[in-house]
Amino acid sequence: MSKEKFSESDEEAFLDDPDELDPEAEEYSDEAIEADELQALKAENGELKDRLLRALADVENVRKRGDRDRRDAELYASTRFARDLLSVHDNFDRALDNITDELRDTAPGLIEGIELTQRDLLNVFEKHKIVRVEPSPGEKFDPKQHQAMFEAPVPGTKAGDIIQVMNVGFMIGERLLRPAQVGVSAGGPATPAPEQDISGE
Repeated sequence: MSKEKFSESDEEAFLDDPDELDPEAEEYSDEAIEADELQALKAENGELKDRLLRALADVENVRKRGDRDRRDAELYASTRFARDLLSVHDNFDRALDNITDELRDTAPGLIEGIELTQRDLLNVFEKHKIVRVEPSPGEKFDPKQHQAMFEAPVPGTKAGDIIQVMNVGFMIGERLLRPAQVGVSAGGPATPAPEQDISGE
């Protein structure tokens, strides 16, 4: 039986012919490559989705911060000017507090003009979210809104109770523009201890 010998050209032709390759091996190789590519694409898609969600969240946070800063700028831009106007309000209060019944009878038009001007000033304050902080005697002292000008023992009161309002305060929005100036009770006077009889009788 004679053995057939292949020439180099026959061997190259055999190796280059795709029909001569194992079709099952080629199909398995293609499926493995496709599975790897699919896995890589899924991982890349998940990463891109995560980055997109983070970017959208950052944009939303920037938008909310911008809106809040804009509202704060509108509300608090006039803080210094409003604080300067408080002395005008105080002067109106002092003027009205010193009006006597005789003066009201003598110059009712003048008194009415002062009251209307002060009322107009308070309306402007309200328009710009500026409100009075006006505690009443007996309320509890609040260091966030009140400023203690003095402390004194007062019978029938508890320590920390407001006993006198010397000047009203003001808030602008949620910020304190000026604390209300108040007097605070140090509590009732201490009860003196009974005298002890040391005579021995």
